[in-house]
Amino acid sequence: AIMDRNCVILGDGKAPLEASGVDFELVPVDLFNGEHKQPPFLSKNPFGQIPVLEDGDLTLFESRAITAYVAEKFKETGTDLIKHNNPKEAALVKVWVEVESQNFNSAISPIVFEHIVGPIMGKTADQAVIDANLEKLGKVLDVYESKLSITKYLAGDFYSLADLHHFPYTHYFMTTPWASLINDRPHVKAWWEDISSRPAFKKIVGAMTFGEGK
Repeated sequence: AIMDRNCVILGDGKAPLEASGVDFELVPVDLFNGEHKQPPFLSKNPFGQIPVLEDGDLTLFESRAITAYVAEKFKETGTDLIKHNNPKEAALVKVWVEVESQNFNSAISPIVFEHIVGPIMGKTADQAVIDANLEKLGKVLDVYESKLSITKYLAGDFYSLADLHHFPYTHYFMTTPWASLINDRPHVKAWWEDISSRPAFKKIVGAMTFGEGK
C-alpha cells in the first residue's frame, strides 16, 4: 500500500508506480484532522509526514527515497527512470534529481503552500514570501530554459526520475497567477507540456485536489 498526502504532493510516490505499470493501493491520509500525527501513522513514519510506502515487510518514508526504490525495483518491467545500464546517463539523472530537490523544490514549494495550502487552513498568504520565492524560481527556470534548449529532458534526451519529480508542485503552481514563469520560457513550457501529458500523470491528476474531506 502507498500512503500519500491527499493535498500537497500527491503523486510523488504514485507516479513511478503508474509509470511502472504495477498494481498498488492508495490509502489517503486525512491531514486536516491530524491523522498523520496519530500513533498508527507515526509507527510508519516517526516524523509524522507524508508519504509512506509499504511494500511487504518494507516500510519507507521520504518521497524521493520512495521514488528511487520503486524505479529501481521495477526498472526491468516499466520505464527505466534511472538509466541503470548507462552509468553516465544514470549520473546525470542523479544530478538533476538533486537540482530539483535543492533548487527547484525549495523555491516552488513555499509559493504553493502560501497561495493554496495556507488559505485552506485559514491562514492569510504572505505575499512577501511568495514574491521572494518567485524571484528564486525565475532564476532556477532560467537555468532550466538553457538546459532544455539543448536536451529534450533535464538529464538528456530521455525521460527520467529527474523529470518526474517536478510534476506535483509544478502541477499546482500552474493553477496560480504566476504560471507565466513556466509559459514565458518556451523550452520549459514544451518540457512541462510533454511530461504533464504522459499517461501516468493523466491517470492521477484527477485525484490531485486540495481540501477534499476538510
